[in-house]
Amino acid sequence: MAAETPVTTRAPRPGFYSGAAPAVPPPGCSEEVAGVAFGVRPGQRRALAALVVLMMAVSTGSAVALTAPRFIAPPVAVPPEPVPLLGPLAPDAPQPTAAGVAAALDPLASSAALGRLTGTVLDPATGAVLWNRGAERGTVPGSTAKLLTAAAALLTLDPTERLATRVLPGGQPGTIVLVGGGDPTLTALPAGTDGVYPEPSRLADLADTVKASGTKVDRIVVDASRYSGGGLAEGWSPGDVAGGYVTPIEALMIDGGRIDPALQDGPRVQDPALTAGRAFARLLGVEERNVTAGTAPTGDVRSIASVFSAPVAELVEHAIRTSDNVLAEMLAREVALAREGDTSFAGAADEVTGALNQAGFDTSGLVLVDGSGLSTRDRVPARLLGAVLAAAAVPAQSRRDTLFLRPLLTGLPVAGGDGTLDDRFTGTGRGVVRAKTGTLTGVSSLAGVVTDGDGRLLVFAFMSTGTSPAVARPELDRLAASLSGCGCR
Repeated sequence: MAAETPVTTRAPRPGFYSGAAPAVPPPGCSEEVAGVAFGVRPGQRRALAALVVLMMAVSTGSAVALTAPRFIAPPVAVPPEPVPLLGPLAPDAPQPTAAGVAAALDPLASSAALGRLTGTVLDPATGAVLWNRGAERGTVPGSTAKLLTAAAALLTLDPTERLATRVLPGGQPGTIVLVGGGDPTLTALPAGTDGVYPEPSRLADLADTVKASGTKVDRIVVDASRYSGGGLAEGWSPGDVAGGYVTPIEALMIDGGRIDPALQDGPRVQDPALTAGRAFARLLGVEERNVTAGTAPTGDVRSIASVFSAPVAELVEHAIRTSDNVLAEMLAREVALAREGDTSFAGAADEVTGALNQAGFDTSGLVLVDGSGLSTRDRVPARLLGAVLAAAAVPAQSRRDTLFLRPLLTGLPVAGGDGTLDDRFTGTGRGVVRAKTGTLTGVSSLAGVVTDGDGRLLVFAFMSTGTSPAVARPELDRLAASLSGCGCR
């Protein structure tokens, strides 16, 4: 199915055309380390607050001790002023040339292990295309297609928005309705037990609130009507559910449909909404046979209980870092809802394409049938992947510059460090390259950012088809690593 450009009344998100973004941490730097120079994440704020409290306690304790009789406190060493370990990239780093990049990449790009290779390299600071190898041609992207879904989500949705799962009263006494809000991170695990999702919403919290409300519950209706269409996309393998890559897409599920919540790619259930309803029934002491599919009553109905996902921006980062297919599909459906489109696979694909078009990206050659890249019928030009990443990596011109695509970069796995790159890049490029991977049978892709030998941030997208990922992936890694080792001038 060729993606169409839909007509929409929604305007592009304000700020996208500011042409600038917050300072970019050097690729390969973990957010925790880079936080000193590029902004402190919530966990770090808690750590810094604890340090301040500790220092105040030490200081106060010393003062009390010095005024108390017959006791003199030993001197307290004052911690040195924190010094940033990393700073922003130098704005005057030497610019690479197309000839320099070609000298670094061309000998590697001719490897037979790469099969049919397309790709591009860009300098986001200038917008210059430094290397192009068939980058206009639509190619099966694998999971690098998630970058497009994530970009559409960031351009369309409020990044602070949270997806809600609610419990409403049913139409009959003793009946409640569990309403799915598109949050696949909802977990059946108890508090203090972690699955694959960070800070998930919890089914147990919903159950506790229902119990505390005194609501009588004999029957549970499961409402997954937020999304339309079938649960499986064209081009998905019949074994993908059992293989642990995806579950039928419904607006209500627990732990992304996983049978074992701790396994990222463990086997999935075939009926995620009803499975969630049965788990909810067990928590409330309701017989599982009294769980049925249906819809919530219409009109102004007050919720009995609600739980919420992490913010959209964090969901985007997690989907990119771990290549979570279900989470990416949910984000695509939420884009369709926000743009008042159809929430089927086809509708979501159209609206993702429409959001990119509306933001000014050239989507010629793009064909999407899903939001995750799991379908073998998807086609994405390397040029488009590079353009989206370059837009996210535009250097800041002032502290007020804002770019909604920034989480695309912060969510990218670090070579040899985390996510889907944790076991790749054994030599050059390790800790420096940050990139989204894509793998299907006969398909391997890699798209991300890298700092070259002169400290210049570059964007790349490499897509290989026709050979086994086992032989293609190391060659793709070498291509990206070669950019980190050269000034390319």
